Amino acid sequence: MINKNQYIDLFVKLLSIPALSGEESRRADLLEKYFLDLDIPVQRIHNNLIAGDPDAGDKRKTLLLNSHLDTVPPSDDWLLDPYIPIVNGTKITGLGSNDAGASVIALIHAFEILRDKVEDAVRLLLVLSAEEEISGQKGISSIVGQLGHIDGVLIGEPTNMQVAVAERGLMVIDAVVKGRSGHAGRNEGDNAIYKAISDISAIGKLKFERRSEWLPDPSVQVTLIESGKRHNVVPDSCNYTMDVRSNDQYSNQELLDILNQTCQASLSPRSMRLKSSSLPEGHFFYQAIQQTGLVPFGSLTLSDMAVLPFPAVKMGPGHSSRSHSANEYVLIREIENGADVYTRFIQSVYNILKPQADETMG
Repeated sequence: MINKNQYIDLFVKLLSIPALSGEESRRADLLEKYFLDLDIPVQRIHNNLIAGDPDAGDKRKTLLLNSHLDTVPPSDDWLLDPYIPIVNGTKITGLGSNDAGASVIALIHAFEILRDKVEDAVRLLLVLSAEEEISGQKGISSIVGQLGHIDGVLIGEPTNMQVAVAERGLMVIDAVVKGRSGHAGRNEGDNAIYKAISDISAIGKLKFERRSEWLPDPSVQVTLIESGKRHNVVPDSCNYTMDVRSNDQYSNQELLDILNQTCQASLSPRSMRLKSSSLPEGHFFYQAIQQTGLVPFGSLTLSDMAVLPFPAVKMGPGHSSRSHSANEYVLIREIENGADVYTRFIQSVYNILKPQADETMG
């Protein structure tokens, strides 16, 4: 088991290794060796690590802990080398420190403390995944079939240790409106821009009746538009792009159907896999949240919750506002508090499930 100084040292080593999405191999190497040195079973698929005992087919509940190894590229506004971590008193600066290196280290700490202590009632798995920042095909979605049955997922992302029980989804839609070209001076043709404006006006008036307990209404924002090549030619086509954010009351498919009924354009979603999610009513996580004194909320930002077919919550040390920003940092006390809260939350889950396990196995 690692102590405070050891896990901070491991954290600094991790931050010093560049790990853009799809290029996490060296970080995975470091942590794979780390687990093997501790005699913790670890399986590697692409650059994803699965630490913990394989599914034995027994009746224990399985709790999956997850965070990601990859980072976004550093911006040009960094004042220091983003790959040389700076430990300055109470804080650590480095690319990926807040998102989501702090969660990785805090989850490792909690996993080591509790893996053996809870094994009579809970199978504890730790997945450190790749390509989260790009929702890549070789990220966590590529290993779901290897995990066995999962009863709950705790995803580590910077939330200031508040717990997200729901998360918005995302769908990007490319729209093409067709018109008919003509000479602008003779009022010929059918202007595709005007037809697109009609679409955009109708989109702006959309109302959604069903309300989510945790998330705002779905939003549809037109964020890109392109048309025309010459000032004197009526354009025969207009392309625009929509950013669509779903909630747990309106699926991506239902929103696509609504937009198809609303728009004249031909609509092509780039992907529909980044779905909204919410923790099912009555799930044991709710009781653990209450017992641990955590504050539940609905998250507006995406994580691997969007691609997992399991009940999940999201929380971790750090603040979302620091993510993807220049001179990204995390406070050491935030990591320590994160490890403590993770440990207490998992222990609470165990205490809830232990009587059920005793009854089932007895």
